[in-house]
Amino acid sequence: MKYKIELFDSVKKEKIEFEPIVSGEARIYVCGPTVYDHAHLGHARSAIAFDLLRRMLLENDFKVEFGRNFTDIDDKIINKMSQTGESLLEITERYINSYSRDMQDLGIIVPTVQPKATETIDEISHMVQELLDKDFAYRTSSGDIYFDTSRDKNYLSISGRYQNENERESRLNSIEDEKRNIADFVLWKHEKDGDLVKFESSLGNGRPGWHIECSAMIEKHLSHKNKNYSIDIHCGGADLLFPHHENEASQSRCATGHELAKYWLHNGFVKIDGEKMSKSLGNSFFVRDAIKKYGGEAIRFYLLSTHYRADFNFSEEELLNSKKRLDRIYRLKKRLSSYKISEAMLNSVFELDNLIFKNHLLKAMNDDLNISIVLAEIDKFVSTANESLDQNKKIDLSKIAQYVKNLKCINRLIGIGENNYSEYFQFGIGDEVKKEIEDLISQRTEAKKDKNFVLADEIRDQLKNMNVQIMDTINGVKWERVE
Repeated sequence: MKYKIELFDSVKKEKIEFEPIVSGEARIYVCGPTVYDHAHLGHARSAIAFDLLRRMLLENDFKVEFGRNFTDIDDKIINKMSQTGESLLEITERYINSYSRDMQDLGIIVPTVQPKATETIDEISHMVQELLDKDFAYRTSSGDIYFDTSRDKNYLSISGRYQNENERESRLNSIEDEKRNIADFVLWKHEKDGDLVKFESSLGNGRPGWHIECSAMIEKHLSHKNKNYSIDIHCGGADLLFPHHENEASQSRCATGHELAKYWLHNGFVKIDGEKMSKSLGNSFFVRDAIKKYGGEAIRFYLLSTHYRADFNFSEEELLNSKKRLDRIYRLKKRLSSYKISEAMLNSVFELDNLIFKNHLLKAMNDDLNISIVLAEIDKFVSTANESLDQNKKIDLSKIAQYVKNLKCINRLIGIGENNYSEYFQFGIGDEVKKEIEDLISQRTEAKKDKNFVLADEIRDQLKNMNVQIMDTINGVKWERVE
């Protein structure tokens, strides 16, 4: 059964039915990180939110082209160059690699395209020239090129904002003398003496402004050329709606003659113990640190558990509670692993219950990624499956195959449950400690063979003090880390 897809559009400020530009296809662009430092929780939240969007569309049989950029030209990067003496490439490649590792650990599907601003200079220059030729942009005596916001009658139509007197007054002191309007923004910064970063361009040597980079990358990699919109969906954090997305949309419509995106989606802020996360407040921390402590999948599961549009309040206590919910999924996976289910059996089994389960999840996901219903359905499935396994000692393998298929459906749709259950329950234990644990387990096994149960119990207690729980099973001794 096909369910209609409804998404909350930030421009229309309501849920509307998703109707792709081309039937069966979806082109999505997400604003990626500025690569001057390691990724923080805000980056992770945005990446996970729109990874869910992509997975939902894939499960609805859409062909999805998904782009997420790297902003590798920015004042923050240039400041870091001044501080460290490193080159632009050294800094940006280090943080691109760091970000990519974090995304892999968080289970994010690799984007179709991951463009960089430094690799889009020709396209940026061409778009700026288009705006100059059409009189939507102007050059100042310093050589800088600005977008003239007064020339776009639809400026502010994306954010729905207006500039009040206080905003105007607060910005008057910093306005360049030759800017025509307070809201005008830079498209191209002409080279100045001492500039650390500049590029050769038909516009004159210099570097692009931030907003134009995304517009040019979308046009280069994802754009429909003869449609009313360049792409289907433009995504990003709520903080980007204005001015970044407003300015993107404005310059793109003026340069190309069509709108940038048919739908605009934005995820909520991340807060730390109720306070908005920001470096200036000193409450921002790197995703890498959280992954090292809790594991990427636990972080993913926790961050996706709140609806993407709502603000997310991070607390360690809630993360640990969330992990217990994830543990139950892996404990079921562990139970099912004792049954021998081949891929051929999985492919041959058709279970109405499996189809119903998938449809329940998909119906909820199609409703603006309603994750709370999805997780409630998963909780219900895990409980039902465990009850069935408890009550039936000789359960039909077709039922086991159904449960395995349900777990695979969960993995495809929300990116949870793919890891090996042993690795999941042994997360955070290094190789040396693992060897020590295995040696102690071997010693305990020998002690039991020799009927030295006192020693066996002492070893069990020693392992318990190491936060290791052991289970004697028909397939040997299994162990896992416990909190």
